[in-house]
This record gives sequence, structure tokens and C-alpha cells, in this order.
Amino acid sequence: MTMLSVNVNKIATLRNARGENTPNVVQVAIDCERFGADGITVHPRPDERHITRQDVYDLAKVITTEFNIEGYPNQRFIDLVSEIIPAQATLVPDPPGVLTSNAGWDTKENEGLLKDLAQELRSKNIRSSIFVDTNLQNIEYAAKCGVDRIELYTGPYAKSFKSNPEEAIEDYITAANLAVKLGLGLNAGHDLDLHNLKYFKDNIIGLQEVSIGHALISDALYLGLENTIQMYKRLLD
Repeated sequence: MTMLSVNVNKIATLRNARGENTPNVVQVAIDCERFGADGITVHPRPDERHITRQDVYDLAKVITTEFNIEGYPNQRFIDLVSEIIPAQATLVPDPPGVLTSNAGWDTKENEGLLKDLAQELRSKNIRSSIFVDTNLQNIEYAAKCGVDRIELYTGPYAKSFKSNPEEAIEDYITAANLAVKLGLGLNAGHDLDLHNLKYFKDNIIGLQEVSIGHALISDALYLGLENTIQMYKRLLD
């Protein structure tokens, strides 16, 4: 079964709009686990526009499933995950200031950096995952870097899904098959939702985890958080 990790960044965005503690990010994460989430994802950014550094510490105390911390691997981020020791650290190539992660690593160009980071995370018993597109060279070099998993950036898939699902999934099938052949674990995320998730999951062999935030939290406004998580879980079963 593919695991569902709920990204709670958007809960923090709503809280920060008022500058108080409603909604409570920690309580929402606890509720997500209680409602069936297999993990919690956060992406603390330097400007703390949603998840703050303190949120990461507070969540680490209560999460009983898998804690996945995403971020650009500057020293501040590496120091944070080294202190928290989450189950997984997902390294993304977006520098400070971007709105959202919208591209994968050039793993050939960054081979030395990613190899060093993978070794450092492994020494701390933290599973490493890196954000990549479907470019096969990037997947080949991800394996050479020694990371544990890749997370396929599914933005292009989601964008093309409505008009042509078969064409939208084609490159992802090829990329996923290569990743599995090379011994890489396989995650996916970005713009996956109730409409396109099942088709993606059914066609990607070896998919271990999806991280979903914006769409899931948006759906929860209409459908309720517990019901929404269960709907996503059923699509992955």
C-alpha cells in the first residue's frame, strides 16, 4: 500500500494570517494521524511564511507516524534535521524566495553535493529523498549519489492529466521503472488530488509514498478533514 503523508504547511499559512495559534498546527497533525495519515510532512522556509522552526520542534514531540521534513539543504536546514532526526529528509532545489517547489534537481551537476548530503543523513539514520523530474539522466545520477529515494515532481502530470491521462503518465512510468531497477525508493508529490491520484498510483509500480498538502487541505474545507483523509487513503489502497 502506498503511504499518505499529509503536508500541513497550509494549516500554518492560515494560522499565520492572524498571528495567533488558530488553527493549531500540532493538533491538526495529531488529528491527521488519528484519521489515518501514514505520515506528516513540513517544509520550513527561511522566511517562515508557513511552517516555523518552532513548529518543527513541536511536531517532533508528538508525531507517532513518519515525520518528513522537506527543504533546501543549506546549513540551517541540515542542522535542523540533524537535531530532530526525522524518518525522512526530502531535499529540494528551490532557493529562498520561491513560492513553491516547481523543479527537480540536476543530479549530474550536483552529484558531489547530493552524495555528501546522502552520506551525512545516512550517518544520522535519516532516510534521504530528493526531488526530481522524469529526466532519466537525473534518476541515473540520483542512484549514483547514493540517496535512498527520489520524489517524482508530479506538477506536469497534474497539469496534463485532464486533457490526456495516458500521455500525462507516460514519462512517469518510464522514470519509475528505471528508479526501481536502480534500487531507488519511490515517492511522488505536487498537485496530486482526488481526481488524478488513483490513476497515478495504479500506473506507477513501486510507489511507496505520496506527499499531499494544498489539495488535501482545500478538499477538507468542503468535505471535512477526517473524511478527506479517508478518501485519499482509499485511492491508494
